[in-house]
Amino acid sequence: MLNRRSLFAAFAAAALSTPFFASGALAASSTPVIRVGINPGGQAEIMEVVKKNAEKLGLQIKVFEFSDYIAPNVALDTGDIDINSFQHQPYLDRQIKDRHYKIESVAKTIISPLVFFTNKGYKSFKDIPNGSKIAIPNDATNEGRALLILQNAGYIKLRPGSGLQATPLDIVSNPKKLKFVEIEAPQLPRALPDVAAAAVNGTYARPAGLSIAKQGVLVESAKGSAYANVLVVRTADKNKPWVKTFIKAYHQPNVKAFIEKRFGDSTFPAW
Repeated sequence: MLNRRSLFAAFAAAALSTPFFASGALAASSTPVIRVGINPGGQAEIMEVVKKNAEKLGLQIKVFEFSDYIAPNVALDTGDIDINSFQHQPYLDRQIKDRHYKIESVAKTIISPLVFFTNKGYKSFKDIPNGSKIAIPNDATNEGRALLILQNAGYIKLRPGSGLQATPLDIVSNPKKLKFVEIEAPQLPRALPDVAAAAVNGTYARPAGLSIAKQGVLVESAKGSAYANVLVVRTADKNKPWVKTFIKAYHQPNVKAFIEKRFGDSTFPAW
């Protein structure tokens, strides 16, 4: 994870070759320089295509990678970056409610279904033995999201009204007597040797070499999903011209074609 000290150090190093004004929004050439925060993996690959589009539209993008889900919103709210692209709307809504960030979404990007993976050779979730350990994300919304997938598939039943805020404490019926292990999202692929299955999203599944076709035993439906990832900026910046230009750079046919070719059934364009 990039903490504030390392982020400032990165900016200082960048300044040796590309001078920044205090706002970080303009370089000496008067070409807008937009600092974007992302997670590594698929998001980083997509942003390279967006970056080239943005240059043609008069924007220069500088990318900063964060290894967790918390730091990119902290950095955005405090002004260390200008925009981030890593989270879905329900997660953003919860973060704003809990942490009182003055940030908001301005456009949709991709949808990555949450998938239960296994390395134990099971062909379907129903093949997982009773009493098995199942790893799920421990962050707000994605934990509830994983449990809702299991409920929709008939493996558990949750307390009415728990919805996206559900935790294992809200399980009222568990016929398979599954044991849930709550783990930070980046660590879920590493947990696979110790559990029967783990719910991993595309951000961490692809870099870990996980394949839906080979190891996916339960896949969230992307149709009508509320979990489209979004571009997020500070509320004070949402109407600035560069935001519209950034969205245009992302919502280009070549970005959509890259996503479809590169990620297949693991990630889809959301616009």
